[in-house]
Amino acid sequence: MRFPVVLFDLDGTVVDSGAIILASMRHAAKEVLGIEPPDEELMAAVGGPGLEAQMRALAPDRVEELVTVYRAHNEPLHDGLVSCDGIDDVLVRLKDGGRRLGIVTAKRRATVDLAFATVPLGHLFEAVVGGDETARHKPSPEPLLLAAERMEADPRECAYVGDSPFDIRAAKAAGMHAVAVTWGGIHERAKLEREGPDAIVDRPEDLLDVL
Repeated sequence: MRFPVVLFDLDGTVVDSGAIILASMRHAAKEVLGIEPPDEELMAAVGGPGLEAQMRALAPDRVEELVTVYRAHNEPLHDGLVSCDGIDDVLVRLKDGGRRLGIVTAKRRATVDLAFATVPLGHLFEAVVGGDETARHKPSPEPLLLAAERMEADPRECAYVGDSPFDIRAAKAAGMHAVAVTWGGIHERAKLEREGPDAIVDRPEDLLDVL
């Protein structure tokens, strides 16, 4: 078994949440600031340093209001959340094959629970680290290392699977095998390739070959 522990990002990797994130970013920017920034600008920091940092990039003096409006719009949208096509089967196959699975995400734990209430995959993961559980966030390795610590795992025996440049940087900094995935629709493949991941895959089933 090449990597006995496999950690996953959540948004755009396990759950297909790119569309609802974008919708809520658009809503917050327009409602609070009266602006309509390009989608690329709104989504550039998704999956990394957290929602507050994303909003700080839009308006440093309106962060709290932007976050409040975003969450009020975004949380009800989780009722229609689905998993990324094909990931369910891959997770089950990894688990049945003896892999230990975990989640490391920029989402708050409460929002992770909200996602798994709609997409019933939470039971497959032995550990979950949310964005409100560490002082530093991806691309810092801190949340990944916390997950490894909770699972009593050597980071060198872990792989981290994610769809953002922040995921790849965090995995490398943690000494983990960095696997980039392209199906999330949040970050372009070229951005992921520039980070030099150990592997990059286009379909969930391809994970079985690289892990």
